[in-house]
Amino acid sequence: MTTDSAVRAQTQAPPGAGATGLRLGALFGPVIFGVTAAGVALPDVAVAMEVRPAVAGWVLTAHALALGVGTAFFGRLSEKWGVRTTLIVGSLLLAVGAALCLVADAFGALVAGRLVQAAGSGAVTSSALTLAASSDARQRPKILAIFGATMALCSSSATLAGGMVTDWLDWRLTLILPALSLLIVPLCLKLAAARPGYGKPVDPLGGTLLGAAATSLLLLIQASSLDLDTPLVIALAAVLAVSVAGLAVQVSRRADGFVPKWLATDRTFLVAAVVGFGGYAGLFAAMYAVPQILTVQYGWGVFKIGAWLLPGAVVGAVCSRVASKLTLSRGGSLLLAGAALSCAVFLGIVGLAEGGIVVMLIGTSMGMATFAVTQVVTTAVLSSRLEPAQRGGAMGVLNLLFFVGGGVGSATAGALSEHMAITRALAVVAALPLLAALCAPLLPPARPQADA
Repeated sequence: MTTDSAVRAQTQAPPGAGATGLRLGALFGPVIFGVTAAGVALPDVAVAMEVRPAVAGWVLTAHALALGVGTAFFGRLSEKWGVRTTLIVGSLLLAVGAALCLVADAFGALVAGRLVQAAGSGAVTSSALTLAASSDARQRPKILAIFGATMALCSSSATLAGGMVTDWLDWRLTLILPALSLLIVPLCLKLAAARPGYGKPVDPLGGTLLGAAATSLLLLIQASSLDLDTPLVIALAAVLAVSVAGLAVQVSRRADGFVPKWLATDRTFLVAAVVGFGGYAGLFAAMYAVPQILTVQYGWGVFKIGAWLLPGAVVGAVCSRVASKLTLSRGGSLLLAGAALSCAVFLGIVGLAEGGIVVMLIGTSMGMATFAVTQVVTTAVLSSRLEPAQRGGAMGVLNLLFFVGGGVGSATAGALSEHMAITRALAVVAALPLLAALCAPLLPPARPQADA
């Protein structure tokens, strides 16, 4: 082989496990900024847009909803089109949504921009998760280790980044930090091209019913804080009932539906869904409530909030790294249970004590740890139990349920804060990460050397 040929061969060779995990983690990582960084900016958003704090919470709720739906839809589309195509389409949506957020002059337009941006982030999320789940079984533990550590590093820096950008520049720039994923997309296109589509049908009806159920649920939770009229509330309740019933029928009659029957009845999938739902609810509720409490009750600025959340958030990076080494044993699920339990306990204490800076910071930090560990453990467990052609859609639906849980957490905290102290509202929502902690030990370990 000539020297030029050798150089070309090295240039065209796929990246190693470490480089792959780093790229996928950096692709996914900025998505987290849409939650943690945006949560720090919420007080400024409420003031600038002249809306109540509970209404401003829709900056998080809308993001969670669209991110979940986008992850599910693009995860399924990747099984039809291939990951490369979905990643490119999602990148375009992410860029358009970020532009809309920058120019929005009304709160409704801002939320619309966040919806489009989050849908694009959903494509990025599903692409990263599908590629991680579809990696070679021999390299997967190392890939997930680097993936989780990189993702947790982004999580640990998100609050400080949100505080710095909001305090020194503008809160609008904080809301579009997820667009940083676009910088990593070119580095992942070759990886994505190696994961072609399988031509599977998408089942748009099933996807629409699932999205309608999630949307109507979140709207109903915040009906009072959004001042929705009674006829509209009744209509939303009807949409929720019809969509849930329709989805149940669709699941039962279509083996290849958006939510296949084998997936909807799989015990491991259902346990993972409950764990992620509850864990994400705790994080989103904390990121909605804690910055407001620190701002209103203690007079903290956004930079100070971000800086003080940073040390605790590093715990998430460490837990994620440790979890990646424990996925082949019960240790991963037990670590996840411990993180979720700590989040629930400390957020509950916030309500009982009606505040407490240290307690709030610890509870929020453990919410971030739960977020990172959940992704590492559930991706490892499910990817080892699914065929390659099933992983994109399954991981997409799973993460839809995770992010809907996040939306339920922030929406519930916002709705309850209209009728009780926001600290008490946070304590009520702490029941959801407690549920996650109770269910996490039921997750089985990942199977070694599953087919890639």
